[in-house]
Amino acid sequence: MSLHDDAALVLKGYDDPADPAQGELRQVYLDHLAHHPDGMWKACGAGHLTASALVIDPERGRVLLTLHRKLRMWLQMGGHCEPQDASLADAALREATEESGITCLTLLAGGPVRLDRHAIPAPCHWHLDVQYAALAPSGSTEQISDESLDLRWFAYEEVASVADTSVVRLMERARAALDRR
Repeated sequence: MSLHDDAALVLKGYDDPADPAQGELRQVYLDHLAHHPDGMWKACGAGHLTASALVIDPERGRVLLTLHRKLRMWLQMGGHCEPQDASLADAALREATEESGITCLTLLAGGPVRLDRHAIPAPCHWHLDVQYAALAPSGSTEQISDESLDLRWFAYEEVASVADTSVVRLMERARAALDRR
């Protein structure tokens, strides 16, 4: 199965009954893939899907955020899909591992926890981010990557004071998914 086909399958199965806007956004993503065979790749000028993961340490009630080198914002780990990624989940896990330096991360079962569409500078126009939650093993140690200015753990209640609304919403949805498991 191609990455494009995997993304369409994942999105068809995605549902967030608590937030009807997520269903509308899911359809935007599916329409994008239907009209853009290259919609998974950075080269797609109309926008492209990206994959990210919020790294969570549920034992300590905290999340790991990266101070993005280019954007200078505290964000979850994530980025562009690569040809070696077999699935969106693989891309999210690869990005989270690369950017956090934590090996043995595991994605929270159940698929993505949120979708977030955001404008980016030209030549492309949109990132259509498919967001997962990744669980950090007990006692894991992070290591900063070249893509970050800083890497830091934040208690759940601190996130709103350092990150934008999209990260706060991602954390809320990830915590809700954790509670359901």
